[in-house]
Amino acid sequence: MAKTRMDFDSFVGKLLSEEDADVLREGVRVLAQALMEAEVSGRIGAGLYERTGERTAYRNGYRTRTWDTRVGTLELQIPKITPGTYFPSLLEPRRRTERALVSVIQEAYVAGVSTRKVDDLVRALGLEGISRSQVSRICRELDREVEAFRNRPISGDHPYLFVDATYHKVREDSRVISMATVVAVGVSRSGERQVLGVDAGPSEDEAFWTRFLRDLVRRGLKGVLLVVSDAHEGLKAAIAKVLQGAAWQRCRVHFMRNLLSTVPKGAQELVASFVRTVFAQPDYASARAQLERVAEGLRGRFAKAAELLEDASEDLLAHFHFPEPHRRRLASTNPLERLHKEIKRRTYVIGIHPNREALLRIVGMVLAEQDDEWAVADRRYFSQESMDRIYAPEEGGEAHQEPVAAIA
Repeated sequence: MAKTRMDFDSFVGKLLSEEDADVLREGVRVLAQALMEAEVSGRIGAGLYERTGERTAYRNGYRTRTWDTRVGTLELQIPKITPGTYFPSLLEPRRRTERALVSVIQEAYVAGVSTRKVDDLVRALGLEGISRSQVSRICRELDREVEAFRNRPISGDHPYLFVDATYHKVREDSRVISMATVVAVGVSRSGERQVLGVDAGPSEDEAFWTRFLRDLVRRGLKGVLLVVSDAHEGLKAAIAKVLQGAAWQRCRVHFMRNLLSTVPKGAQELVASFVRTVFAQPDYASARAQLERVAEGLRGRFAKAAELLEDASEDLLAHFHFPEPHRRRLASTNPLERLHKEIKRRTYVIGIHPNREALLRIVGMVLAEQDDEWAVADRRYFSQESMDRIYAPEEGGEAHQEPVAAIA
């Protein structure tokens, strides 16, 4: 035990002289070294420099290993033995201190901290810097949670389905491309919001949208009465193919942008105010009549805008066939826009994602976090009473039949 004794004497000398202010870190190192020496002695049946007939192995030098602790990063000399191997029990993989560090890194990653900044964060905790590859390796442990979230079963009916995409820069095949992150949020029959699905790919591709919607159906999506989305041609075709019987509401916010792009800038505010009178009507018949009047009024100066408005009339007014308390929220994908803003806030510092998996990792964790918040929220998105009116409307209305979402 000569080496351990020497280390202890050196530590006591530093403590007494107060030359080294970081005596706590040194004390932990000396204690850890002593514990390892004791473990090795018990393993091989002999102490350091001890001769005994019960010896089963021999010491064979030391190897250096850093140990991240709450008092900082320590450099330990781990004894080697031959024959056989020795690994100290205090350094078992994912001990509490190491798990705490991993937790900090994962939380920072999900919060949108870049891998470069995580290195500064780790140093601020009193530990040695951590490489970008180490951060990425640790964060890959989140993949299991994300996949479980993305593939969990969907239970119950979801009469309303919101679908929209946002874009991120992703490195793929040595090129940086703009990849769509598509999110589906449903409103259950009890009026609660749920994140039903997320994926990344080419948003304009009908095959991609069809695969995405079919996966929702495979996992249990049913009872869809209305799908709210932008007018992506691929998405429209996929909805008609996969969610047969469901109506489609074109997002009026996206539509207004398209319509106003055909109008001179000086007249855009006036035209927008004119068109918004359509959505202020109390019922479908009034809204349809107002739309026709607005289109006729625009035809003289803004023929292209009038044509767009007439062509999209049924898709823009689909929400009027549902209970009045729901219409304002069903007219656009604004609920998803707010969710996308939160995703972008978390992903902004990353800039370019190294691959599709890394993109889904952080977006999936953000959405899982949001889904948990909705699940414990005190207020539902729509009240149970108003949701019951979808299937048993007031006198004079027609009850909606529950469509079966089918795969074509």
